[in-house]
Amino acid sequence: MPGKQIGVTQKTAWFMQARIRETCNDNTDNLLSGIVEIDETYIGGKEHNKHKHKKVRAGRGVAGKQVVVGMRERGGRTRAKPIPSTDIPTLHKEIGCSVEYGATIYTDEHRSYQHLQSAYQHGTVTHSAGEYVGSNNIHTNSIESVWALLKRGLYGVWHHASTKHLHRYVNEVTFRLNNGPCKLPTNQRIESLISNAIGKRITYREVLA
Repeated sequence: MPGKQIGVTQKTAWFMQARIRETCNDNTDNLLSGIVEIDETYIGGKEHNKHKHKKVRAGRGVAGKQVVVGMRERGGRTRAKPIPSTDIPTLHKEIGCSVEYGATIYTDEHRSYQHLQSAYQHGTVTHSAGEYVGSNNIHTNSIESVWALLKRGLYGVWHHASTKHLHRYVNEVTFRLNNGPCKLPTNQRIESLISNAIGKRITYREVLA
């Protein structure tokens, strides 16, 4: 949303975008239920493409990237957020805060998803063995399609999102999926955004902080 298109400065346009994305935050207490797919992805540029002073030099693969965990009901709602790591305490806490006790969850074979059977019906698909849809239709294809949408936005539209503001871009993507599918009339999607803005406010100082 370049400032010149709406007659304001670029700084004002950037602040407006931040405020709009802040309203996309799903802070409801409604837990996901039924069949819930869970997966994580990593956001950040490739190390060899970074400027010398920005390189992490902490190895290959996910070094220097921000992890985002996502959860999606089959045919229902989506939740996603950046998290500090993919260790067992972090992932189990996020799942416990977002998914109804006793629900069915599907994940890949990541070791941090182990030991969830006491609280959930847990099915696993083994990606490392080339398995993408297991028996009884166990897969994580739905949540992985969310990552495709997020990354298309980051690479093709926004081009860059700092770690500090990444959660707002993630919120925008999940809000679009939950409240603004294209099959809904435009005015209905706008009403969803406006109603979601109630009680939410962010100042320019907070955005810069």
